[in-house]
Amino acid sequence: MADETIREELCLPAAATTAPEVRTWFVEHVLPLEVVLTQYLHRNWHNKNDTQDMLHDIYVRACDVARRQIPNPTKPFVFSIARNLLIDRVRRERIIPIETVSDLDALEIAKDEPDPERNAIAREELRRVQATLDRLPPRCRQAILLKQIDGLTRREIAQRMGIGEGTVKDYVAEGVRALADVFYGEKPDMRSRT
Repeated sequence: MADETIREELCLPAAATTAPEVRTWFVEHVLPLEVVLTQYLHRNWHNKNDTQDMLHDIYVRACDVARRQIPNPTKPFVFSIARNLLIDRVRRERIIPIETVSDLDALEIAKDEPDPERNAIAREELRRVQATLDRLPPRCRQAILLKQIDGLTRREIAQRMGIGEGTVKDYVAEGVRALADVFYGEKPDMRSRT
């Protein structure tokens, strides 16, 4: 069920793809993102020397998925991979082999609550999300909130809003694009929809 939801969210086709299709998709849609992807990695990772390795890992993961199904749209998909890769690396860096520590108290194990800097970053991100949501056309904002916050299906949203499922898909895609643009450095394109 989770794979089906991800496929629906990314608008992935059901059929497997050929190597030439993957190659064409990669050259036309992924490689042009390299500059903004590199900037994103530089902003969010402490060691700039790791950037090329991370780019390689992102490309490998993207191509692995594309071999099964070409992701559409590409940019949010690729940046999702980048974000997950950064999270994985942060998690790996925090793991300390138990054999290397003779005194567990010396670990100074972090509290469950985030530090003030992470709180400030989270508050700022929340403000950016709220500002973006506030700029969305009202029907688009309603659809994205019903989908992302209330967890309703496209059909349930269509019934609640009295619109077609295709329109719901368009509204949600527009909202997701606007939110992704906020976090990936591009100015959102707010269309005036009713």
